[in-house]
Amino acid sequence: MQLFLDTTDVAVLKDLAATGLVDGVTTNPTLIAQSGRPMLEVIAEICGVVEGPVSAEVAAIETEAMLAEGRKLAAIAPNVVVKVPLTRAGLGAVVEFTREGIQTNVTLCFSAAQALMAAKAGATFVSPFIGRLDDHGADGMSLIHDIRTIYDNYDFDTEILAASIRTSAHVTAAAIAGADCATIPPATFLSLFKHPLTDKGLDQFLSDWAKTGQSIL
Repeated sequence: MQLFLDTTDVAVLKDLAATGLVDGVTTNPTLIAQSGRPMLEVIAEICGVVEGPVSAEVAAIETEAMLAEGRKLAAIAPNVVVKVPLTRAGLGAVVEFTREGIQTNVTLCFSAAQALMAAKAGATFVSPFIGRLDDHGADGMSLIHDIRTIYDNYDFDTEILAASIRTSAHVTAAAIAGADCATIPPATFLSLFKHPLTDKGLDQFLSDWAKTGQSIL
């Protein structure tokens, strides 16, 4: 499964990308606002850090305006993925972007029916929001299972990008459910490396090794 970072913090991104385990980046208007920087500048800098997909979201809500904004965003770098909301207008824009060869990420997906429509429109990615569904008493992970079944039934090329992920357990469950990618906050990415028994075992190994008085080098 591909792991994307959901961030506009370039310093953090550079640090975590150095692991070689970051496959792409997603952004949204909220993250751009938090950065306090011009959007086009931020997206360009991120595209210079990672070679994989970088999602940049349109702010317009009408199809023609989305197309204008999306074309401008796509011109920043070849790895920009234009992010649009899962609305009728948004999917209308996706159809045209697909014709033009522009990659898209359809965001704010909360049902399998919506995901079906995104795939039919030719979306590169669809982003089901797991955590927000859980917050409203639904089972967010079951949505990933349903979308996976539908996409496999019809050989859709659209990739399932699990979003609104809160914990490492969410990442694991999304991988089991067959999500192609997951976009996660930096803190969640770091948590994927960790387990208390790993730390305990390493401490024991180091302690025992020190007692030998040996050096490998």
